[in-house]
Amino acid sequence: MWSRILCLFLALVFWGLVLGGPLTNPHPNITDQELFWGADQYDFSVVIPAAGLECFWHFAHRGERFYLSFMVQWVTGVGHDRHLSVTVNAPSSLLVSKVDDAKGHINFEAEETGFYQMCFSNFHNHFGTMQVSLSFGVYYDGHQNAADATHKVENYVFHMFRYYSFGQMRKSADYFLLQSNSQYITWWSTALSLLIITSGYLQLLFLKRLFISKTSTEDEKLRC
Repeated sequence: MWSRILCLFLALVFWGLVLGGPLTNPHPNITDQELFWGADQYDFSVVIPAAGLECFWHFAHRGERFYLSFMVQWVTGVGHDRHLSVTVNAPSSLLVSKVDDAKGHINFEAEETGFYQMCFSNFHNHFGTMQVSLSFGVYYDGHQNAADATHKVENYVFHMFRYYSFGQMRKSADYFLLQSNSQYITWWSTALSLLIITSGYLQLLFLKRLFISKTSTEDEKLRC
């Protein structure tokens, strides 16, 4: 009888580990560039095509804090919209957070162990491509005692780098915005200059045609 109970107990434990364990292979067709295995921080930029969708997966343990910062750096196209739709889903596909803006922060405590999905949708722009700067990762923000001062300092330094990364995003976005405005002003200045020169030339031709004179004879009088 005890052997049957032991076997039943082991079977339940094994079944629980299979169903409740971390999601180690969420989608077999996902490339390594789309899976991130729980490093402290990732910083990079991604180009999202018109009406496109880009998704990434990041591993987090229960109790860790998951954070994501994003900012749109530049957008191409006519009548473009800088808004970006961002969603974060838990390993169980439950929607954890959603932001629809040109920049934003997402920070929450992971309640499940596994891969959290981050999706970035450019559905606001059907004809414009955008570049987005991303910074995301996980960290543990538990209570520390006085003897764990080293870990406190590391935690403070980590958050300092987070804010520094977002500052770099803002700096890059301002640079691309100034560059875009400069090109816009240069293009319009050139177009208006050509328009003024062309208008002046056409007015001069029109005035000259008004004062064309012919050699008068005895039967004809001089006309303007």
